[in-house]
Amino acid sequence: MLMTISILMENKPGALMRVTGLLSQRGYNIESLTVARTLDPSLSRMTIVVDVESRQRAQVIKQMTRLVNVLQTTDLTEAPAVLREMVLVRVRATQENRTAILKEAEIFAARVVDSSVEGFALEATGDPEKLEEFIAVMETYGEIEVTRSGMVAVSLEAKKLRLAPPIPKTQPA
Repeated sequence: MLMTISILMENKPGALMRVTGLLSQRGYNIESLTVARTLDPSLSRMTIVVDVESRQRAQVIKQMTRLVNVLQTTDLTEAPAVLREMVLVRVRATQENRTAILKEAEIFAARVVDSSVEGFALEATGDPEKLEEFIAVMETYGEIEVTRSGMVAVSLEAKKLRLAPPIPKTQPA
């Protein structure tokens, strides 16, 4: 079962490796991983989609939370959350197909990011199921090339982030 995990962590060297190492040691396959700094440059938000048996989800969250540099771990699999992914699709288009491709792109709220004599580069953002449909439709027009971002997610639960204040460094006497 695919599990979506949101992790707030310190933005330090080796933090990403510890998280991915924990998952690989236990034989879990990472389907998607996205990480970037938050508004606080000392913190990063990581969204991971990993294939985990449903009975092991709670254990994975506990193990992640215990890692050095991890401040908060949240299972968003069944929680209220907004999940989005981006896809870039390069479509080779004949002159006859160009208008139809643009109409299909409009239906999926995709935008043209590049156009040439040979075809288009299209960008679409949405939930993974919608993007799968978009890719399938574009495949009907011929040869395509697809690049997908990792999943990004934000919880819609009303709870506040509770972190301990930083421990002040003591000055040498």
